[in-house]
Amino acid sequence: MRAIPLCVLGGLLAMPVQASEVQDLLGRLAAAERQQSFQGTFIYERNGSFSTHAVWHRVEEGGQVRERLLQLDGPAQEVLKVDGQAQCVSGALADQVSEGQAWPARKLDAEQLSNWYDIRVAGRSRIANRPASVLVLEPRDQHRYGFQLHLDEETGLPLKSLLLNERGQLLERFQFAQLDTATPAENALQPSSGCRPVRFRAADNMADGRWRSDWLPPGFTLITAQLRRTSSSNDAVAYLMYGDGLARFSVFLEPLKGSVVEDARSQLGPTVAVSRRMSTDAGDMMVTVVGEIPLGTAERIALSMRAGVPEQASQ
Repeated sequence: MRAIPLCVLGGLLAMPVQASEVQDLLGRLAAAERQQSFQGTFIYERNGSFSTHAVWHRVEEGGQVRERLLQLDGPAQEVLKVDGQAQCVSGALADQVSEGQAWPARKLDAEQLSNWYDIRVAGRSRIANRPASVLVLEPRDQHRYGFQLHLDEETGLPLKSLLLNERGQLLERFQFAQLDTATPAENALQPSSGCRPVRFRAADNMADGRWRSDWLPPGFTLITAQLRRTSSSNDAVAYLMYGDGLARFSVFLEPLKGSVVEDARSQLGPTVAVSRRMSTDAGDMMVTVVGEIPLGTAERIALSMRAGVPEQASQ
């Protein structure tokens, strides 16, 4: 019988341990937002621009989560959220940071994600004077970005998060400079007078199959389908959200009603927006794809949107 080299044997034995450690780290990350109170300051970087922010995150009795973010340099922008839903905002902070915050509230499944990402523990680090485990998620195709997460060994909170494109270039950085796991005082969660209440417009669930895509990136499935009303009129805008268990993107379909608009594409850091006109039996529509996915992927999705039920969607 041919002997197995010790280095190969060691690698084979390490594989189940690595998978178990990965699932444990992802489980702790997903649970941390719902279970761990904290406060601190962090740095946010996008497009080579830096900003610093204070965060107060308080888990109340009964499991309700209240969180306040305050930008510390430049305009005093802030957002207050309860269970992930914005209650008041000032400035553009909600668009810049809060929607893409690094502590996801959903469960992350290592087995599911491993279909689309190569996931591994890449060692240990030290961030904000706290030991951390480094978790790397490298995409298996060109339709999603890579992540590098430095997770606090005590709480599971992300102390540092890097979002990388297919060339390994940095698109977005989130990194704590200071973290305190003590429960924030009640008055720290009180917004300033400049934080304006958010008014929500009603959204209705949309019938299955009203809109579809002839092509989706492998692994992405429909999460939400709604009809929303625009703030300027009572027109219904179709809203679809897709996800692969980690990354997400949204599709908006709005009736043009004779308006003349041009196709457009833009990218700010990791966030892309692609808009194109689409003709349907009910009239022209504007299709807009927004999300943290590569620009070419967003363009292909926008070109693939159709009205009605597909004969057979291809991937």
